[in-house]
Amino acid sequence: MGTELRILDWIQSMRTPVGDWLMLGASRLGNAGMVWIFLTLLLLLFPKTRRSGAILAAALLIDIIVCNGILKNMVGRIRPCDVNRSVALLVPRPDDYSFPSGHTAASFAAVSALYHSGAKKLWKAALPLAVLIAFSRMYLYVHYPTDILGGIVVGAAAGWAGYQLIRCWERRRRGGFREDAGTEQGTERVLRKGEDDGCCDHTGLPGTGRHIHHGGMEQCVEK
Repeated sequence: MGTELRILDWIQSMRTPVGDWLMLGASRLGNAGMVWIFLTLLLLLFPKTRRSGAILAAALLIDIIVCNGILKNMVGRIRPCDVNRSVALLVPRPDDYSFPSGHTAASFAAVSALYHSGAKKLWKAALPLAVLIAFSRMYLYVHYPTDILGGIVVGAAAGWAGYQLIRCWERRRRGGFREDAGTEQGTERVLRKGEDDGCCDHTGLPGTGRHIHHGGMEQCVEK
């Protein structure tokens, strides 16, 4: 922890008014995953990008459960701003635990989800923003470097898990369609065979009669 605090103090030594403005804006974009939720809704609006939007939504949902719901409370790490209170914060003091960084996890969950969905242009555009958001959390003195690394790992895993979840749903959906189509095709073949034979029972359903030959003539006899 001492080494990590020294790293954060070194970052503080590089603070400038422009840097404060940039890092504060980047961090606000990541508040509650706002920028990534907005991107998800935007992708879901259009058929061509709807699959990427679904993967992104699944990834963010998994991330918030694992990161905020489980890991933060399980690890219970105190934030650096609560260890060294001499640093003047640019943001309200967070009241939850430090590890892993939720901003970072959500950001890299989005990048990972977009990468696995095949949205090449989007994930490449999202990566620099994710890095900026992650760095801003150290600049603002609310996360340790290992919180950021943990967030990257959790986010990348959540993105992959979201992709696998949507793939599983797609396979099940396609399997259901194939089963329905196979049943319909089988019924159609039976009906067509009965129509070709010209045989039916008393209910009018084809394909239930039998053929006999008599004097060179073929006759349909009902069962």
